[in-house]
Amino acid sequence: MPPRCFVVGHPIAHSRSPMIHGEWLRQYRIAGSYQRVDVAPPDLPAFIQRLRDGEFAGGNVTVPHKEAVMVLVDEVSDAGRAVGAVNTLWREGNRVLADNSDVPGFLAHLDATVPDWQGRVGTALVLGAGGAARGICYGLKSRGVDRVVVVNRSRERAEELAAALGRPLETGDWDQRDRLVGQADLIVNATALGMQGKPPLEIDLAALRPGTIVDDIVYAPLKTALLAAAESRGGVPVDGLGMLLHQAVPGFARWFGVTPEVTPALRALIEADILKT
Repeated sequence: MPPRCFVVGHPIAHSRSPMIHGEWLRQYRIAGSYQRVDVAPPDLPAFIQRLRDGEFAGGNVTVPHKEAVMVLVDEVSDAGRAVGAVNTLWREGNRVLADNSDVPGFLAHLDATVPDWQGRVGTALVLGAGGAARGICYGLKSRGVDRVVVVNRSRERAEELAAALGRPLETGDWDQRDRLVGQADLIVNATALGMQGKPPLEIDLAALRPGTIVDDIVYAPLKTALLAAAESRGGVPVDGLGMLLHQAVPGFARWFGVTPEVTPALRALIEADILKT
């Protein structure tokens, strides 16, 4: 039977994952399927049992299940435990395993966009302290970045993140962010600020040094106000759409046995869909 896969969340109609995986299934001529499944929180344990029983080969997990699902699976990767959330599930026999592919997705897109970034980044400034920020900080630490400064509107949440992951993380006050811009070789917006329908990200890039890498995980709009401002000051923009595409690669490889490529054609397909909204 061809592998059946899913993305599960509540609500789920907004997810572009079926478009990404569907394009790869067509490109590689693989018999299989990938569908959205809307599962309310009380129904999540029963759904995971369906995966364990063999109805699906695996799938993705999105809001609000990325933390809750961790206690329902049999094994969580090191990255998933460190971040405190997972987004990729697969089955081995009757066991369900979980990983966080946001970490390799963020790093793979950064590698593809700025191949020499590791040699250029001594200090990274991360805006936000939620699940996305945890994954990004874990990834930066794994690549040996010397200093990762986390600022968040709630200083307490930033301190919890720094305590959980340890050195080289440190924290700063949210109102220090404009000054910290001048110290950073890499700035990452790991919040939803600046997304369509959300409040703007208020940050002054006057102190930005030319060549500073500015990465925004928001992908709608495709070019956020942060990226436009950074580019106008000689910064190197890295958009959020690439992270979305690259984070899908590990799951597809596990479920369908082919490691897919993130191509310009795939990006153009998803860009066109975003521009329609």
